[in-house]
Amino acid sequence: MAAGLRGMRSFTVIWAGQFVSLLGTSMTNFALTIWAWEQTGQATALALMQLFFFAPQVLMSPVAGALVDRWSRKRVMILSDVGAGLGTAAIFLLLRTGQLQLSYLYAAAAFMGAFQSFQFPAYSAAVTTMLEKAQYARASGMLALAQNASGIFGPAAAGALIGVVGKTGIIAFDLLSILVAVSALMVVQIPRPTTAAAKRASLLQDSLYGFRYIAARPSLLGLQLIFFMVNFTMSLCFPLVAPMVLSRTGSDTVALGAVQSAFGAGGVAGGLLMSAWGGPRKRVNGVLLGILGTFLLGFAPMGLGSTPAHWAAAAFLMVFFNPLANGSSQAIWQSKVPPEVQGRVFSARALIGQISAPVAMLITGPLTDGVLTPAMSPGGPLATAFGWLVGTGPGAGPAVLFLAMGVLGSFVSLSGYLFPHIRDVEAIIPDYDAAAPAA
Repeated sequence: MAAGLRGMRSFTVIWAGQFVSLLGTSMTNFALTIWAWEQTGQATALALMQLFFFAPQVLMSPVAGALVDRWSRKRVMILSDVGAGLGTAAIFLLLRTGQLQLSYLYAAAAFMGAFQSFQFPAYSAAVTTMLEKAQYARASGMLALAQNASGIFGPAAAGALIGVVGKTGIIAFDLLSILVAVSALMVVQIPRPTTAAAKRASLLQDSLYGFRYIAARPSLLGLQLIFFMVNFTMSLCFPLVAPMVLSRTGSDTVALGAVQSAFGAGGVAGGLLMSAWGGPRKRVNGVLLGILGTFLLGFAPMGLGSTPAHWAAAAFLMVFFNPLANGSSQAIWQSKVPPEVQGRVFSARALIGQISAPVAMLITGPLTDGVLTPAMSPGGPLATAFGWLVGTGPGAGPAVLFLAMGVLGSFVSLSGYLFPHIRDVEAIIPDYDAAAPAA
């Protein structure tokens, strides 16, 4: 690599800026979760917050990926952060003037989600051109470390400061953190791919290119369908963590902050392990076994827990294995897909893997509030069958769902070994630098 802010040094600067931004985002998410719960006391409102953010992010990803391959990836990453800043600023002003409503919050979340659709393909493609192949998994581990470290300190800091500076003070810090992330991007160099072939096709053709690329490679498609199913099960449960904890602890925000920080602690530990180790030699083992650990040791115990200590331990294990699964998968894709088309292919990959998540987020609120919670009340139709496992009354409905998804997710992970196209993906698909003509 050339001298200056390039290579791993450049990546580390971006990583540090993103960590500060993620910390601010984590604090804001905590503050807005408390605000939404105070307004409604229902799981549906919290699930819809995530849905309105996530759905535009997934649905816009093909167009975002096409533009990532056409534009400077550095500028796209800056644009994504600026969009997040504008949405956050709108929420800040509405909350400060006492005019914030759930509908406005949903609209702001959708606006930010649209800009966020550029972040994953741009970041992933930038890492491929900035680093050597052997550093891909470690870079994913570092990103997981930043995401989850912010998950530790964000809720804890927000829980401690919200009584002092209020929700608007928390969001003001988030705005400052976005400025730090943009400043970090401004001082680094992100190499562009050597070819400009992507500019010769129409935007529609480029938007569809990634899907054609993946469909022509059944091994990559099969690997991503595993994440399609996993993301559905995860997205049914994650929006229910806050309602389950708050309803079972008498709205104890300290307990919720401790559980959410445990998510971050598990991710930090997993990220540190992945950063130092780099993952198993056969990456697909990291993907499938990482998913198995997440569900068998995290989701199922989360449903069985009844105290903040139990939930915190389950939360730690639930996220501990994520860097292993996601980092191993990212390394496979970055090694197999040529850098000049990664924006389009990775966006299609994101849509295939994550399109099930908005559906799950749309379902989980009504399912919990309208079906599972009444069914798990004392004397309810499911109370006899599952009450001895997860208890009855407030919070028991989400607990049943966590337990069921823990079992289902474990089955999905192990099923990957039944299909040769998935378990042998690394042997079937050559690395991009060993198969340039095919790419």
